[in-house]
Amino acid sequence: MTIFNYLTIGSVVLLTVLILVQTRGASLGAGLGGTAEVNTTRRGTDKTIYQLTIITALVFTLSLLFGIIA
Repeated sequence: MTIFNYLTIGSVVLLTVLILVQTRGASLGAGLGGTAEVNTTRRGTDKTIYQLTIITALVFTLSLLFGIIA
């Protein structure tokens, strides 16, 4: 296995966790889409998790592309 394989596996696991952590409410139903609340401003920890999700998605995509090329 190359470094790109390990990077892809690690980033997909982290990406999954980060997406699941991003909930819009306090209840379990809110995490599964059961809320009508619209939140447009991200602040504090929510903003940090959102930015980490974007970075992790980029790392995942790039590791897949470089893994295919290499």
